Amino acid sequence: MTLVSPTSENLDRAAALLRAGGVVAIPTETVYGLAASALDAIAVARIFEIKERPAFDPLIVHVLDDAMLARVAEDIPERARVLAARFWPGPLTLVLRKAASIPDLVTSGLSTVAVRMPAHPVARALLARAGVPLAAPSANRFGRLSPTRAEHVVNQLGDRVDCIVDGGRSEHGLESTILALEPQVTLLRAGAIPVEALEDVVGSIGIDLSSGGSPVAPGQLARHYAPRTPLRIVEDFVPEAMRTGAAFIGMSQAPPGYAQVRLLSPSGDLRAAAAQLFETLHELDERGLQRIDVAPVPERGLGVAIMDRLRRAAAR
Repeated sequence: MTLVSPTSENLDRAAALLRAGGVVAIPTETVYGLAASALDAIAVARIFEIKERPAFDPLIVHVLDDAMLARVAEDIPERARVLAARFWPGPLTLVLRKAASIPDLVTSGLSTVAVRMPAHPVARALLARAGVPLAAPSANRFGRLSPTRAEHVVNQLGDRVDCIVDGGRSEHGLESTILALEPQVTLLRAGAIPVEALEDVVGSIGIDLSSGGSPVAPGQLARHYAPRTPLRIVEDFVPEAMRTGAAFIGMSQAPPGYAQVRLLSPSGDLRAAAAQLFETLHELDERGLQRIDVAPVPERGLGVAIMDRLRRAAAR
């Protein structure tokens, strides 16, 4: 494993690794991704092996531009182009009809492929240099906390990865929002773009955040995004005697008596809270605590995505 800064020379080397079937952890504006050529089934199989990810959980494919999109998806509906014009590059993933060039392993055998165009300059530079679309789920062990810094990738994956490109802290700290487009526009994963912003463009959007079996998009399994430390969502008063050895995460205030307290946003800013969530969970997860208690946040805007992550992290 090599941890490198995003110099031009290092990006050229990382791109060469990707073209040769390597697996490289890359920064994106959402979280760090574990990238391999989406056209190389053997390289993609390494992603599943490194993450210990079940093969029934499909991957997101990252593209640089419309030309690369045409290599990944076909029969792109007009509503997808409208959404892409407004939100790409950015943290929106669209489920489209898969092109024949994409191996079935990428999509877990589905006829559709989840695609997004990242905005992070390092991710875009690697896509341009590699010249191939990149399959890139979050760069973590399956079901664990998503990484928002390069050191999170080092701690979870270490020498399993050929190279880790350090692009600093992720801007959003939450994964992309995922939309299905057929037969109607449906939210499959809440993420860094609030559903209200999407509805301003395409009108009313249905919601289906649970797979009900095999997932049709990443992040739909009941337990996901979880720290090793037991986590629970607390809506009622917790007796002070039960706070010893536990941490509390809230928006702007906390009850006394907890061993550790972290406030995501004293001003109540949900965007700031979302950006801080995984960062805070990573930090507390290293402290040997008995439990992490988290107060719910308002389920509006990015609060929907925050609560989705917390419910999956708390699931047993």
